Amino acid sequence: MVGGGGGGLGCDGWWSSSGNFIQRAEPLAINMGLEVILVDVSFSFQCSRCMQCDTKFDFITRKHHCRRCGRCFCDKCCSKKVALPRMCFVDPVRQCAECGLVSQKESEFYDKQLKVLMGGGTFLVTLGTSEKSESMACRLSNNHRYLFLDGESHFEVELSRISSMQVLTEGSPPGGGSSRATGMILHYKAAGSRDLQQLRMEATDDKKTASAWLAAMHKAAKLLYESRDQ
Repeated sequence: MVGGGGGGLGCDGWWSSSGNFIQRAEPLAINMGLEVILVDVSFSFQCSRCMQCDTKFDFITRKHHCRRCGRCFCDKCCSKKVALPRMCFVDPVRQCAECGLVSQKESEFYDKQLKVLMGGGTFLVTLGTSEKSESMACRLSNNHRYLFLDGESHFEVELSRISSMQVLTEGSPPGGGSSRATGMILHYKAAGSRDLQQLRMEATDDKKTASAWLAAMHKAAKLLYESRDQ
């Protein structure tokens, strides 16, 4: 079964209600690792009210700015301290509620799913419309920017050139519960090409490891979407 049920492409053009299909109209630079980003907070010096509850700042109600988005808030609206290693903060730092939630999800991803992606899984890989498939080990590169596929041949897919991702799943197991990911279809543009190419990956013998890898890849894409939609 393809996907997880109903739901077409979301109105934002990137994420579907089914949670299994991810697409974007423009290339998106992706780095699943600890990418360093800079935030411009110069505008916050002229901010006179909390950007969440509209409380006016004064001698008693101090102004604080979220270390992730740079917006200014009162203490009540920006009191949560969460780890933010991707912006080079060693200790947990003050963030607004919205940013704190995203940072918490990122932290959990780095601790769990990133290791799974780098560990890899074995898949039956089909390129384009070819009838020939090859068993290949797929893993995330050490710099978190490529998918490496190794079998009789070596193949790479740059993550920033992936335009859509579709997870293939089995039906719900007996007794209910969620369906298991069994494969993935990627559409991407190879370096120097404007044409979309397709890569189909299906789990082989070690389906448990492959399913865990696919689930981690799906969560990574969803996390990137949520982070940039913020």
